[in-house]
Amino acid sequence: MIRFANLYKQLDATTKTNQKVAALVDYFSLVDAADAAWATYFLAGNRLSRLIPTRLLRQWAAEAAGIPDWLFEESYHSVGDLAETISLVVPPSQSQSDRSLTDWINTELSPLGQLPPQDQQQRILEIWSKTNTETRFVVMKLMTGGFRVGVSKGLLIRALAKHSGVSPDVIAHRMMGQWEPNRESFEALVNPDETGWEASKPYPFCLANPIPADKNINHLGDSNRYIAEWKWDGIRCQIIRRESQVFLWSRGDMLMENTWPEIEAAAEKIPNGTVLDGEILATNSEGSVLPFDQLQRRIGRKRVGKKLLHEVPVVFHAFDLLELNSEDIRQLPFHSRRERLEVLFERLNDTNLKTTEVVQANQWQDLTEKRSRSRENLAEGLMLKRLDSPYSVGRVQGHWWKWKVAAETIDAVLIYAQKGHGQRANLFTDYTFAVWDGDALVPFAKAYSGLTRQEIQQVDRFVRQNTNDTFGPVRSVTPQLVMEIAFEGIRKSKRHKCGVATRFPRISRWRHDKQPADANTLSDLHRLIESYREPSSDQ
Repeated sequence: MIRFANLYKQLDATTKTNQKVAALVDYFSLVDAADAAWATYFLAGNRLSRLIPTRLLRQWAAEAAGIPDWLFEESYHSVGDLAETISLVVPPSQSQSDRSLTDWINTELSPLGQLPPQDQQQRILEIWSKTNTETRFVVMKLMTGGFRVGVSKGLLIRALAKHSGVSPDVIAHRMMGQWEPNRESFEALVNPDETGWEASKPYPFCLANPIPADKNINHLGDSNRYIAEWKWDGIRCQIIRRESQVFLWSRGDMLMENTWPEIEAAAEKIPNGTVLDGEILATNSEGSVLPFDQLQRRIGRKRVGKKLLHEVPVVFHAFDLLELNSEDIRQLPFHSRRERLEVLFERLNDTNLKTTEVVQANQWQDLTEKRSRSRENLAEGLMLKRLDSPYSVGRVQGHWWKWKVAAETIDAVLIYAQKGHGQRANLFTDYTFAVWDGDALVPFAKAYSGLTRQEIQQVDRFVRQNTNDTFGPVRSVTPQLVMEIAFEGIRKSKRHKCGVATRFPRISRWRHDKQPADANTLSDLHRLIESYREPSSDQ
């Protein structure tokens, strides 16, 4: 654990990619394969389930530090991170346990969730008694599920490839799916001669780069080198059919079982040794795509009932073929994979399995005009895929592009603010915005991104000087600042008091030129909703 805590410190201390890779390679070369497996698991973004309620950890930390609860809570609000607060407030130990990361996980942390609170407290006090500030910080991060450090999965794969001599593409593929953090899994991960294969294992997803707003589309060259498809707002999915089994994997490495039974049933018709990439979309009885919030009604359910199956039918829109007859065809050019995909789907003839619609156009001007009508089709824009491109791992410049339409915007008034987390823990960076409903300001969206560092500091000063009331960590402020809020979509919703829900709201710009009275109204939002050809949400 001490080595892992030192690795965290090294990674957190630099923004230079080569230094991070070097630190990771050194760590993997020094530790046992079992520890390397757990480190890989956490650095890849996985976490332990929350073992102990945070309210108990806060209470026990205040008692261990000999301070009142209110003082700990004030410290917590100031620091903004529970693990860091505990590591600073609880007196450090004079000695440290030099047990392995694996021992810590298996014997100290994992069993905590099965203990009664009294025994949990005793164990926590023992953990604090044998850790210094740095090690305790990492232990608490792991325990609370808040472990994050500046290492992307791509950077981790690069380090593992350099450590093992295995190609990064192979490492990425081996890590897909339900990769288990144990000695055997890690040894197989970095073994150049490993030939084992899991029937359920998906491929690393190929991702698209956004076309910058300030770039003319002509910079991509000849439009005839690309195929265009509508960019829908659905769930990215790989369908795998191997060994007479069907597996549906999300882009987040989640195996989706029983959520999409109609797609799973349809996939039984796919020949063995086939892997498809595409999008799960909610549709109506006419086959038109429904808003994403309808699709969300089916996410996270262990079993989908008949009523929901009827109200929100789904279809898998395939746009790529990655494996055919058990052969990996990802290196074939996109047009060849697409031709094979269309031949395959002509034979399937199932209403729950479709190929994506190709948007026909002869030149960029035609595509530009069709893209401008994206919202009429409930699409976010267009996908552009180069005909000669292979199916790459991650985002490769120049292969796939997403050409989204401009976001919708609305002018709103800042009414609430809350401190952020991590590096923003001492600044008010989480904001609630409102629009007018008659003479009243009605909150309609929260946003915390879009301002520059200087603007954040200016807003922070304003919040501190213009606080009217406090509700725990939230401050109510004088309604004076007007911001332009951008969002990808808007629809009616019974979940929100204002009756409106926005998708991906963020701050577009600070409207210094406007007064609060100039902000938009709730009626403006409803008129915007009516301009969409979509049903309202029943949620």
